[in-house]
Amino acid sequence: MTLKKLPITRSGYRNLMKELSRLKRVDRVQTMKDIEEARSHGDLTENAEYEAAKERQAFIERKIHDIESRLTHSEIIETKNLSTDRVVFGSVVLLENVDTGERVQYQLVGPDESDVKQGKISSHSPVGCALIGKEVNDEVSVRTPGGMRNFIVMRISSA
Repeated sequence: MTLKKLPITRSGYRNLMKELSRLKRVDRVQTMKDIEEARSHGDLTENAEYEAAKERQAFIERKIHDIESRLTHSEIIETKNLSTDRVVFGSVVLLENVDTGERVQYQLVGPDESDVKQGKISSHSPVGCALIGKEVNDEVSVRTPGGMRNFIVMRISSA
């Protein structure tokens, strides 16, 4: 069974690499020092500092493994100079809510880099899936956790 590659922007890939580097070079090293320090305090059976450091070490190692796996199963998609005829992965889309007139702008990114507060939504999310292939002036209806939402695609641009 081969795992499908997940799309990611170059920026998202770089951010994962930075996090991985920090985990390996800073967090892992500091935790090892904390474990050694706690060991020097003697009896490990009742040493809360030692237990806490070991738990942190396990957490960091799981996080490193998770990020390495995500990077291995990622495919970088270039988002510069994208066609703006239709919404595709990496597109920046300006939407207008048909019911409220409110406008919102999103960039369609991979699941590992979505952050609604930064205007980045996963291309695998309900809204992201509904937008793929749409053109300017197309109406999009999406069932979201908050109910049905109706949007009009106002503008499509590249990142």
